[in-house]
Amino acid sequence: MQSNDARMFLHTAVPTAAAGVIAVVAGAVLAGGKGALGAAFGTLLVILFMGLGLIVLQRTARSLPHLFQAMGLMLYTTQLLALAIVLAVFKDTTLFSVKAFGFALLATTLIWVAAQARAHMKAKILYVEPESTEERKPEPTGSAA
Repeated sequence: MQSNDARMFLHTAVPTAAAGVIAVVAGAVLAGGKGALGAAFGTLLVILFMGLGLIVLQRTARSLPHLFQAMGLMLYTTQLLALAIVLAVFKDTTLFSVKAFGFALLATTLIWVAAQARAHMKAKILYVEPESTEERKPEPTGSAA
């Protein structure tokens, strides 16, 4: 993983983890231990899904830049569908509070997407390769009178 990829991951994962800690505390206060467990599971799931997606997207951008936008749209749609499937699978579980799980999943997903958008806006990523000084043609130095 390149340094700018790691920086992007950190700028998205840290706010998501902070929101997850808040969700765990809220789940513990409102629903006890099962609420805290549900919120923690939801947060870890979002960081795992979105983190893997970010890695896939960065690799696609390097190897197939012409597919970057389409891949991004497909990836986010797939991630949201996968999270919806996970919600459907765990809707009747008694292992943890499903409400705390769902709210943590929603909140941390929104935080991840917002943090990723902010990180992309703040990143200084060149979209045009600058001309090197060796390739630059000298400008004419004649005077026009």
